[in-house]
Amino acid sequence: MTLTRDSMLRSMPLRLAGGLVLLFSVVSLLGLLASYVYTQASFEQTMRADLSQDMAGFSAAPSAAALAALVQAEARSTDPERVVLSYFAPNGLHYGNAVVAKDDDGYRILTDLPDRPEITGRYLALTASMQGGQLTVARSRAQIDALRGVFLNILGLSLLPTILIALSGGLILARRSARHVAVIGGTLDRLTSGDMQARVGGVGGWSDDLARIGAKVDQMARSQEDTVASLRQVSSDIAHDLKTPIQRVAVHLDELSQKDLPEEERVLVDKALDELDGIVSVFHSLLQLAQIESGSPRARFTSVDLTALCQTLCDVYEPSAAENGQTLTCALPCDPVRPVNGDRNLLGQVLANLIENALRHTPKDSTITVTLSQGVSHVDLSVTDSGPGIPEAERELVLRRLYRLDRSRTTPGNGLGLSLVASIAQVHNARLTLADAGPGLCATLSFPG
Repeated sequence: MTLTRDSMLRSMPLRLAGGLVLLFSVVSLLGLLASYVYTQASFEQTMRADLSQDMAGFSAAPSAAALAALVQAEARSTDPERVVLSYFAPNGLHYGNAVVAKDDDGYRILTDLPDRPEITGRYLALTASMQGGQLTVARSRAQIDALRGVFLNILGLSLLPTILIALSGGLILARRSARHVAVIGGTLDRLTSGDMQARVGGVGGWSDDLARIGAKVDQMARSQEDTVASLRQVSSDIAHDLKTPIQRVAVHLDELSQKDLPEEERVLVDKALDELDGIVSVFHSLLQLAQIESGSPRARFTSVDLTALCQTLCDVYEPSAAENGQTLTCALPCDPVRPVNGDRNLLGQVLANLIENALRHTPKDSTITVTLSQGVSHVDLSVTDSGPGIPEAERELVLRRLYRLDRSRTTPGNGLGLSLVASIAQVHNARLTLADAGPGLCATLSFPG
């Protein structure tokens, strides 16, 4: 199994990390929002208290002239960008550092300069009638408005690192868990493909849940291996136990055939001998399957030249193909093909079985081609025919023991040829594929190397 970006994004650790980040973000946003609202209200309350205190100070003036002088004195040292002082005396004169004017668009603050430039910004103002005139004191809301930027900076500085750290941690955990899941998935794939010795193995450092799953997979694999081994042993024992009595029957029939028998009885004896030969062939194949599936042929593996093997088998079967009106060709590359590690006799049997199947199940004038090719990491051996082929739904079934297609039941064979091919391919770590040749069947073995 391979790790992909989509599988990583859908992994549980990354989803949990994303969920926790989302929860933390919502809680942080709500907390910061509440702090912002409370701080803003506190600032406004303090500003209103300052305005009330300013009004109380000016209300202590005993007369309009004294109030005008006090406002004018305060205005000289006060920046209108921060605090606006505006007093219209009873005689219509204005005193202060700015004028609060009203028009159709609302209130505006104009300075006392000649061209009356407008002061922008938001202010919190308090107006009162005092000593026959009108006094306005306004304080800038710049500090309150700046709170928004401050809180946004706090939000960014607190949330972004947390989100990045949490997602990075989730990604690390996701990759780690994905590797463990890939080990479990790879073990299951090997078990499904027939490798009963596949195990998850050591789970040190794994999370408890994946470690328990890995242990259960190994437990299941051991149980499945024991079951398959028992079934194979039963098959082998039956073959062993029946082989001797069948051979005895064959000897007795052979002795009987040597006697002077009527023609009809001799025909029956010959038919019985032919059937016994088929039975012996079945038991021989079953015993060979049991031996191959035990893995013992690996001890005899050597370097095998598939080019020479293909040429030899094609030379052996070419006369049979010509006799049947078929054409057997051997398509070998000009460049040398890398040798594979295996048992030459078993690989020869694989190629012989595939060629015999093609000869047996294709009509006259059919073409059978043995092809050898190599890639960067594999060597492919193919046998292609132009016969009726195998339906896609039955290509896996024909690899089972004793399974035969309905149309093949009238032809010689025992349904073990492709089973032997599959078993030999497995013991050589080769991948066997049956594909449509359009028309016909293409059986390919891909050897690693």
